[in-house]
Amino acid sequence: MLDAIATAPAREHVIVALDCGSDEALRLAGQLEGRARWVKVGMTLYYACGPSIVRALKEHGFKVFLDLKLHDIPHQIEGAAASAAASGADMLTFHTLGGVDMLRAGVEGAHEGAARAGTECPVTLGITVLTSMTDASLARIGFERTAAAQVELLGGVAAEAGIDGVVASPHEAAALRAQLGPAAYVVTPGVRPVGADRGDQNRVATPAQAFAQGASHIVIGRPITQATSPIDAFEQVCAQLA
Repeated sequence: MLDAIATAPAREHVIVALDCGSDEALRLAGQLEGRARWVKVGMTLYYACGPSIVRALKEHGFKVFLDLKLHDIPHQIEGAAASAAASGADMLTFHTLGGVDMLRAGVEGAHEGAARAGTECPVTLGITVLTSMTDASLARIGFERTAAAQVELLGGVAAEAGIDGVVASPHEAAALRAQLGPAAYVVTPGVRPVGADRGDQNRVATPAQAFAQGASHIVIGRPITQATSPIDAFEQVCAQLA
């Protein structure tokens, strides 16, 4: 994975988050087609449109990071992952707090769904600690560890379950890279270009900082999608990484 980062164009590792309605998502897709390689479909968009939005974005030539953060009993997660994989998603997320058995069921379901659809199995990723959370907000819900320590523990859960990688803030990327090795996917939301509003994100970094810390892919939404020119904003991010 680290070799791929070093040799592939930056735009191959920048995921544009389409956290909006379907009309806006397709408008942005039309603008970014041929420039961005990856887009993210989260709960807002998927719950409104279902699997059809994944297929529509694939028709525009994008790889789709389907970020549903699946978390339930293993039986439910196996079925949900199979359905998500059958839609054509290229990446799929699960909460590592669901535990090893749940994550393994998710991987099995992803393989089943991809085989049924005749597509490649999506990259499976474990959500560690949301980038909106801090040590204080974790403590309020009963976690005694710091965010960094909790991410490390959950990274170990992901590795034990045999999934392809993790999602964490750029602050933990270096430790996760050391823990999981060069082949793992380390996908980092909470990325903001210099001078951008951090919004509801807390553990943030610039695109260059995230990759320097060991990220394989970065996720950027509002700084691109809400810019006056999303194309210019996307190209500026890529230029910073060239």
